[in-house]
Amino acid sequence: MLKSHRRATTVRGFTLIELMVVLVIIGVLAALIVPNVLDRAADARVTAARTDVNNLMQALKLYKLDNQRYPSAEQGLDALVRKPTVGVIPANWRPYLDKLPNDPWGRPYQYLNPGVKGGEIDVFSFGADGAPGGEGHDADVGSWQ
Repeated sequence: MLKSHRRATTVRGFTLIELMVVLVIIGVLAALIVPNVLDRAADARVTAARTDVNNLMQALKLYKLDNQRYPSAEQGLDALVRKPTVGVIPANWRPYLDKLPNDPWGRPYQYLNPGVKGGEIDVFSFGADGAPGGEGHDADVGSWQ
């Protein structure tokens, strides 16, 4: 009975070398995976901005069907949420969106009437850098794309 008691109390722990090897392996894996994950987040933001721009364009097309014109530059995208009180007041206005979204970087979407790049109107985000132009993730995301 004494012999079996000794076996039960013998517990082997991890050595410092074994713990260090595991930590090094985790560090190497993190160094390989984290840059790919961060790049995916930036791609997801661009995709979300494109989706928002398309949704805003659809709401603007409905606005035009009801009111025979797009909101003026002065009325802006706010005309999709609240009845305009400046410029030509639309006779058949109704709410086209519950609220205006911000772009994935937290800034309001831009609206131009007349459009400069895409036609009658342009809806766009300045991208990750918040400035006109840019390349990659900093590039503008707009209705003309």
